[in-house]
Amino acid sequence: MRSVQTAGTNAVEVVETPRPAPGPNDALLRVRACGICGTDTAFLHMGGFPKNAHLGGELRPIVLGHEPAGEVVEVGGAVTDLKVGDRVVVNPQSGHSGIIGCGGSQGALSEYLLLEDVAVGKSVAKFPETVPFAVASLNEPMAVALHAVNRSQAKPTDAVVVFGAGPIGLGATIWLKLRGVRHVVVADVIPERLTKALEVGADAVINSATEDVTARLKELHGEAANALGQQRAGTDVYIDAAGVPAVINAAVNSAKWHAKLVMVAVQKPTDKLDLGGMLRSELTLIASQGYPTEIFEVTPQLVEHHERFAKIISHEVPYAEVERAFELALTPGAADKVVVTLGGED
Repeated sequence: MRSVQTAGTNAVEVVETPRPAPGPNDALLRVRACGICGTDTAFLHMGGFPKNAHLGGELRPIVLGHEPAGEVVEVGGAVTDLKVGDRVVVNPQSGHSGIIGCGGSQGALSEYLLLEDVAVGKSVAKFPETVPFAVASLNEPMAVALHAVNRSQAKPTDAVVVFGAGPIGLGATIWLKLRGVRHVVVADVIPERLTKALEVGADAVINSATEDVTARLKELHGEAANALGQQRAGTDVYIDAAGVPAVINAAVNSAKWHAKLVMVAVQKPTDKLDLGGMLRSELTLIASQGYPTEIFEVTPQLVEHHERFAKIISHEVPYAEVERAFELALTPGAADKVVVTLGGED
């Protein structure tokens, strides 16, 4: 079978690997769609994966992909809750022999995946034929987005701003509106992404490249005060899905007393953050990592609202053009969410 792996800095290659054979407790998944994540592109920027993940060292090629959706083509004799033909999404962190992608022995940008000790609700969740495979492949990143929203504890009465209209920011916007949050603003620097944010349900948008974020938030969410009595925006929750210092500082400059800032994007080390400014608002900084419980909590709503979530996908690229898919994903502003699609041929 074919798999995609890193081939040096900013390059991938398709390699032939043995097709796995399931044991009694396993299932074999034919991958039909797999999203490209920022983690995948980060490995490409690095040129591979450190042989010692914690201490660094020489880079090694790794198989890529951890956002799969597909159909079961083989099941082991002891598996009772899955059958051939079931359509499933996968928890890439549930395998006993290692994660899928991100340095694991298997990558989801492969024609087949071995699901070891497979169990519905733990390692996979089923979805119906009404949902396209490409949309179902959003399950994993939408779990990341839902965890950020859960960490925010946003209430229906809150006003929220999401910085970054990439897949996680758009997903967070959808989850916020589905839980009844009264007003959600999305800020970004790319006009096309702001248009997409409105399409998925944002109440308003801010082009942070051309507009004063604090002034616009005051217009949209009213005015409040920080701990020193200085005028600030009435925004309750800030969600950083962009991962640049300007976002943190914009939140610090706008935050009222006891506002919250949820950081779901990865921040690179920097000395440009005005963390001291957080004191003026007693701003609560909340980190959001992964999806401790959300990986399959998202699936029923992803199924119910699949047409809305489908708007997040900007490009579906066939497996034969996977190099083009990664070129799109690596080019800033060229794509929102790229999903690689695989046919059903053996």
